[in-house]
Amino acid sequence: MLMSIGMLHYQKYPTEVRKAYPFAAVAKMEGIPFYYFTFNNVDFKRLKINGWEYIDGEWRQTVVDFPTVIINSCNPKTKKQNEISKKLKEYALFTSYPVGNKLKVYNKVLHGKQFSSYLIPSTKLRNPAECIRFLDEQSRAVIKPLSGNQGKQILFIEKLNEQQFYQLTDGQNVTKLHQKELETLIADLILERKYLLQPFIECKTKNELTYDFRLHVQKNGSGLWEINLIYPRISGDGKLISNISSGGYRGDLEPFLLHEFDEESDQVKSALEQFALSFSSHFESLYAHSFDEFGIDVGIDQQYRLWIFEVNWRPGCKHREFEVARRLIPYCRYLANFNLDS
Repeated sequence: MLMSIGMLHYQKYPTEVRKAYPFAAVAKMEGIPFYYFTFNNVDFKRLKINGWEYIDGEWRQTVVDFPTVIINSCNPKTKKQNEISKKLKEYALFTSYPVGNKLKVYNKVLHGKQFSSYLIPSTKLRNPAECIRFLDEQSRAVIKPLSGNQGKQILFIEKLNEQQFYQLTDGQNVTKLHQKELETLIADLILERKYLLQPFIECKTKNELTYDFRLHVQKNGSGLWEINLIYPRISGDGKLISNISSGGYRGDLEPFLLHEFDEESDQVKSALEQFALSFSSHFESLYAHSFDEFGIDVGIDQQYRLWIFEVNWRPGCKHREFEVARRLIPYCRYLANFNLDS
């Protein structure tokens, strides 16, 4: 049976999705039929999709059978879309699966043991008193949403020398708060959504800018983990957050390492590469299903200790769509063949 690949998205037209053309182009080179479709294009009665195919330089509508493998490159946005996505899994293989929120990831790695020493101690923030007690012990804390939010709504709190006073940093806004004010703020926060409480791990450049590393890894056509790109994300305007969507910028790895780590730059680069691949294999083994890619955010503190900040199951790849496609499309073929053999 001839395999095919479908790309499922909520945008009506493939021209509105940056990844669609690179995926179609690489699939063409690999000799695999590729179709773009939305949740509304699925016909379960006839087991068909009313999709789009890239032919002779343009996207054309076509009705075809359900694809063998589906690149589920976006989250369902409605209950109906979620039901369609769930039902599609009965007929096709999906490439992506969620890893869960930050606490689930933390607990998975903690119980997996092999990489637990790289974790930042984390607890779910349940009440203001818990945060005050934490700051009595640590003096600096980070409060971040349990579910990913692209570096937004992350708060940094530092206990000041003045009794019952704290400094709150929210983006570029720095505020001095009395303990009662801080308690009220935290009480309001946890009413709205769930938060994680962590000690503050400082990762700063020689120029005093906050930074971290994004380790973008993908499965290749042999079903093995491969590094797509490792790059530093450096904060802008004195922010404590290095996330690009929150105002940070992306640097080039080798010049950055040379500038920050001097003669040890090669060792740091090697350590990051080894960690990216070994952690991905281990982390995937903690779940019941396979993954196609991860975006692992890590930091290195002043003692050269590596810390895991976050694990993303669907990392961004702006301006690197072809780099992603040239691994993802062969991986889709591997996925189809592996499922056929098993």
